[in-house]
Amino acid sequence: MRYILNESTDPYFNLAAEEYLLKHTDLEVFSLWRNDNAIIVGKNQNTLSEINTDFVKERGIRVVRRQTGGGAVFHDLGNLNYTFIVNGGDSFNDFKGFAKPIMEALEQMGVHSEFSGRNDMLIDGMKFSGNAQCKHKDRVMHHGTLLFSSVKADISGALKPRDIKFSDKAVKSVASRITNISDHMPERMTVLEFRDRIFRHIMEDSGKAIESYTEDEISEIMKLRDEKYSTWDWNYGMSPKYSQTREMKFAGGTVEATLEAKDGYISEIRLYGDFFGVKDISLLEDALKGTRHREEDIAGVLDNVGFEEFIVNVSKNDLINLLI
Repeated sequence: MRYILNESTDPYFNLAAEEYLLKHTDLEVFSLWRNDNAIIVGKNQNTLSEINTDFVKERGIRVVRRQTGGGAVFHDLGNLNYTFIVNGGDSFNDFKGFAKPIMEALEQMGVHSEFSGRNDMLIDGMKFSGNAQCKHKDRVMHHGTLLFSSVKADISGALKPRDIKFSDKAVKSVASRITNISDHMPERMTVLEFRDRIFRHIMEDSGKAIESYTEDEISEIMKLRDEKYSTWDWNYGMSPKYSQTREMKFAGGTVEATLEAKDGYISEIRLYGDFFGVKDISLLEDALKGTRHREEDIAGVLDNVGFEEFIVNVSKNDLINLLI
């Protein structure tokens, strides 16, 4: 088994690194890593229905889709992530088996934890770890979060969707009472000291040394990062087909927008309300169809068609906020 210390805090790189290790290497792996502020959404989720887009934009939080299923999670530098990649498919869906050595390490540090439900670890009934898995050929990847000293206000703020009604078949995140491991430790330590203690326990009697990625591996991971994990197409466009409805009141009147999106593109849209306009609103609706459901693309359409003639006394930013 390779024991890899990934010092990168770039969420695009780190998620790409997992895919590279799973699909393009043969050895088993254990890795510890952290992400700077990011929301990591499950493979089968509708990204927009999981995040607070205003909060994310204001804080510069990156949003990244992962390979595994499950719900959305918020990462910051107070959260430590662990990854196991093993050969042989028998361990797929054995969440508790992968969590066991982590729980044993915590026990050594004086923290009693328990496994709960399908994929969570708890301390005193509060969640500090969520886990997810995927399989590629005969290799299984299991990864999980370890909330050590995360800012809990940021977690709740980033993962609280705005007042939009979504209808889709995507996997939904489930809110849980959460806690930080550091709040339960008899010994004070930093998240990096905690990381090193986890490593020592997992590597005990292995006779191996901690590794970093080679230059060739970094080059391949960066390519995957740039071509996939940092792209809108992967992080938003891969969302399942969904519809959303939102209503807002502006100086020019109340506007309700109902739209459907497929592969991240607006396929149908209707705009209703008591607003006034010079041109028929159906022309604006037609112009928006086929547009990527993201701010920049919608802004481009509104500029091109002269949206002010369709909805009077409503700003471009207000209309974009209604649609996103």
